[in-house]
Order: sequence, then C-alpha cells, then structure tokens
Amino acid sequence: MTPSAPIVLVIDDDRGIVDLVGRYLRHEGFRVHEATDGLTAVEMAREDPPDVIVLDIMLPGIDGLEVTRRVRAFSDAYILMLTARTEEIDRIIGLTAGADDYLVKPFSPRELVARVRAMLRRPRTAAIRPGEHEVASFDGLEVDADAHEIRVDGDPVDVTPLEFELLAALVSRPGMVFSREQLIERVWGEFYGDEHVVDVHVSNLRRKIEPDPAEPRYIETVRGVGYRLRRPGR
Repeated sequence: MTPSAPIVLVIDDDRGIVDLVGRYLRHEGFRVHEATDGLTAVEMAREDPPDVIVLDIMLPGIDGLEVTRRVRAFSDAYILMLTARTEEIDRIIGLTAGADDYLVKPFSPRELVARVRAMLRRPRTAAIRPGEHEVASFDGLEVDADAHEIRVDGDPVDVTPLEFELLAALVSRPGMVFSREQLIERVWGEFYGDEHVVDVHVSNLRRKIEPDPAEPRYIETVRGVGYRLRRPGR
C-alpha cells in the first residue's frame, strides 16, 4: 500500500461486514477508512476525502440516503450503496440521491472489490474532449466540458459526475441511438450490475434538465433500443 493509493470509505453498522470488506480492500492495495454510523461517515468524508464510498442504506443516526445527499454537497467520490435483496425501491432511491451503483446483500467481497476498481477506471467525461468543442449547445441545453457544467436556457443545473458523463455521451452524437450497453461501456467503463441502472440515471437527468420530464425536449427514449439526444426541430 502506498500513500497515493485510492481511499475507500466503508460504512456499515455491522462491524463484521466492515472488517471483511476492509480486509479485502487492503489486500488489494487500497487505503481503507471505516465508520459504523452515518454522521461519523459524513465527517470522515469531509476531513479526508475518499475516492470511493461503500455504504449500507440502513445506518444508525442518519441512513445511507441522507449520507449520500450530504456527501454530494461537497464530494464527487464514487458511491456504491449496499442494499438488501428485497429492497428494490431503496436501490432506485439510492441512485436518485446520488449514488453511482448498488450491490445487493449478501454479496461477494471479490465482486465488491471488482466494482470499486471498475469505478476508479471509469473515464471522466471522455465523450467530450476539452478543446475539441468546449461547449455543446442544443435548443437551450449547454454542456460545458471544460467547466464540467450544464446549463438550461442559461441557468446552471446541478448534476452528479455520473449524470454529467451520461449526458456528455449522448451529446457527443446527437440523434444517434445509444443502447444501455453502449452507454454503460462509455460512461461506466466496466460494470457488473443491472443495466437498467441507466434508466434510473436518465430519469434523474430528465427531472433536472427537462422543462417537462413526461414530454422530454432533450433525451428521447427509443423503445426497445435505448436513448438519444433529440436533434432540434425533431
């Protein structure tokens, strides 16, 4: 382990899970910080910013959803949320709150490590190259790759890093239909979960950038295929 190794903050009120996950991550060369409650976790993330956060949705004090919301106010760390097998709605809410991915309990520690590595290999805004076209503009929607900003009709829109990357991928080829698999390859890079995670993040984006998410101006669903950025005038 080196001082430059990525930091993973592991948060779970089950000490056995924290110890197990921490042991596997340290063995793979990560620096690991540990917390067993939400309030402590937020303070740890603020004081020594992690690269990846692994947290259980059910925590004492404040739950994983609130941890995610608070952390997203000051950190772009990747967030992998742990959830029980039957809590499908929690997975969706977790992604809506700003988590990047979820993993269902019980899980393999090796799979968790693989997910963490995949997140860290994810390219940052590879779809739009700064200097190639610094600001892409479409019918009031502006995607500024250099500033990592999105504006709608001149007003800035607050999005997560993953949401920015997803929109940047669509903006890179206006009118082209991207399948979920293609978007995962471009945005996630490497992924081991359910490809319908794309749908949740597209839904989040629409709530933020569309005047009427039920009648999207920008992100069009192509039924049975995937999504595309609607060309102006279509």
